[in-house]
Amino acid sequence: MGKQTSPSPSPHVVIFPLPLQGPVKCMLKLAEMLSLAGIRVTFVNSHHVHRRLPDSGYFSKYPNFRFETLPDGLPDDNPRTGDQILELLQAMEAVSRPVFREILSSGSPAATCLIAEGVFVWAAGVAADVGVPLLYFDTISPCGLWGLLSLPNLIQSGEFPFTDEELDEVVAGTDGVMRRRDLPSFCRIKDVNDPIIQLVIEEANHIPLAQGLIFNTFHHLEAPILSQMLTISPNIYAVGPLHAHLKSRLPGGDPSIASDSIWEEDKSCISWLDKQPPKSVIYVSIGSLAVMTRDQLYEIWHGLVDSGSRFLWARRPGSVFGPGPRPDDDVIVPLDLAQGTKERGCVVGWAPQEEVLAHPSVGGFLTHSGWNSTLESVVAGKPMVCWPFHADQQVNSRYVEEVWGLGLDMKDSCDRVVVAEMVREVMGSRKDEFSERASEMAKFAKMSVSPGGSSFLDFDRLIEDIKTMKILHVKKY
Repeated sequence: MGKQTSPSPSPHVVIFPLPLQGPVKCMLKLAEMLSLAGIRVTFVNSHHVHRRLPDSGYFSKYPNFRFETLPDGLPDDNPRTGDQILELLQAMEAVSRPVFREILSSGSPAATCLIAEGVFVWAAGVAADVGVPLLYFDTISPCGLWGLLSLPNLIQSGEFPFTDEELDEVVAGTDGVMRRRDLPSFCRIKDVNDPIIQLVIEEANHIPLAQGLIFNTFHHLEAPILSQMLTISPNIYAVGPLHAHLKSRLPGGDPSIASDSIWEEDKSCISWLDKQPPKSVIYVSIGSLAVMTRDQLYEIWHGLVDSGSRFLWARRPGSVFGPGPRPDDDVIVPLDLAQGTKERGCVVGWAPQEEVLAHPSVGGFLTHSGWNSTLESVVAGKPMVCWPFHADQQVNSRYVEEVWGLGLDMKDSCDRVVVAEMVREVMGSRKDEFSERASEMAKFAKMSVSPGGSSFLDFDRLIEDIKTMKILHVKKY
């Protein structure tokens, strides 16, 4: 008789996102798609995020899906905003890493694949120790990640660090697309030994250790960047836009998707939108992490009112800070802003963003250029005014204007005159130009996640690779 071989274990994927709204939102959609494909999934949330996730029970309809939770190492009263990310990462490495290692090594059935946020550089070592293949999923944009990964080369060539007077110099090797001001925000740090710079260098060294890289993008949008990523990893899976892709995979196109917002959504803004003319409203949101000063708040607010456009503003609690003794959002509203908002505006704490962007009354999006928000705007076919805050957002906003022609880049400016001018361009004088480009890109985005589309095929390949993945050796750094 021939030698009998033991059957391969059933695939069991452990997913570990950065515990912030954007990454969790993105990875939950991937997790649901894996569950739909029959893959067993364990989704590792922080206690903080899991307590605030409104629809975690939605996933009980998948018998092969479960949540695990762990501490993120921060006190409950930490705001966990964008300026706290380094503190969060340091706390997680100290507190979460050993708990996560235990989850990964003691699961029943045993994990056969780990999908981790790319910023968790220590995941490569944990995966190697446990003997589980690792796929990194960077939930930032590929163009933004490429900017981060280029930092060691910029240091070596003497292009980093640079001064504030050199921000408009073109970055070598980018065909004139990228100026220094368009590099990820961390590149403006002046000290090579700064902890965040050292983390970026570590990430550049660890990303190639994974067996593959997953991206929330589609080939038509970022084909040149994805080709360059192949020099880092032999397996690239571009499976986005995930929010649209999930809908295409649900039986019968079932729209009943879990709410993945850790902020309470105020849906009253939809009834306000229902009363507005088609494409007359600019939607405004700086996302779940970005913060602004009170001066910036007033400049944007004046610009919106002065533009003459109708506006819907999702102004997250805690998004405005000092100076002064008042609580974050206890701002004094001048009479002209109060009157202008009453006549043409609507302000809510948090909005159901996908629904808002798809609304026929919305004609544009003033955004912080977070990657989820950018892709949601692309799918909805809505042009953008970009006011980036940090990380990949500086790169995204440049690509929106210079590469994709989907809007205007307002980085490094927060002046009411500029805000008003750019809103008028997107909503008025260049409305047809931007709308045509945005509609065309939306068409390509939807094609990519339809059967036979590039993202659809890449996801099928991902599923097959997860099912057949065998560890011969695990690279260690």
